[in-house]
Amino acid sequence: MTPDVSLWADFAVASAAIFAGSVLQGAVGYGLALVAAPILYLVDERLVPAPLLLTALLLTVSSAYRDRHAIDFKGLVWGTVGRIPGTVVGAAILAVLPPDRLAAPLGLIVLLAVAMSASGMRLRPGPATLLFAGLLSGIMGTTSSIGGPPIAMVYQHSPGDQLRGTLGGFFVLGCLLSLIGVASVGRLGVYGLCCPPWGWASPCRAASPPGSTVATPAPRYSQSPPWVASEC
Repeated sequence: MTPDVSLWADFAVASAAIFAGSVLQGAVGYGLALVAAPILYLVDERLVPAPLLLTALLLTVSSAYRDRHAIDFKGLVWGTVGRIPGTVVGAAILAVLPPDRLAAPLGLIVLLAVAMSASGMRLRPGPATLLFAGLLSGIMGTTSSIGGPPIAMVYQHSPGDQLRGTLGGFFVLGCLLSLIGVASVGRLGVYGLCCPPWGWASPCRAASPPGSTVATPAPRYSQSPPWVASEC
């Protein structure tokens, strides 16, 4: 049987995108979806959001555990409470938009995410701020898997370990909520779990751990690095 060159080329592109996003996520606490989602959508629109959410869930569990000592649990609760209605809104959007119609919303979300990350605004992680950030994160994360920037914007001036740990904990809960939302509107299914014909979950799962491992030896900032706001 002649190998399908284009299929393996897509596999390589998807794996490279996941690897690059995982390196960034492992180093600063977020960035996987912002790097990978646009590329994966171009490869196959069905890869966003469910397969990428599954990948992010696997990666963020290790991130949250690694910096668990610095998690802001009070902030984590407020952000997660805000994410719940955001997930409902995001799922409602997915219910009316087929996968091939998500290009424009995904592009807008990427631009919004970059603008948030690059703004450099100083926000206090209080209840109202975190509720609103969680709401935005739920909408963005459920529709596109890019749910990090609103919460990251709140914590970007926090110590590095608190940034990574709190974002990791929030993403674990947020990914679970978004996956429930995606499943509730019939957009998870078998494709989201194994992605035929050769298992899109394979490049996602294969490239994510090495990327995270490469990032682990990176310098451990006691304060958030100055480029965090613009990196993702």
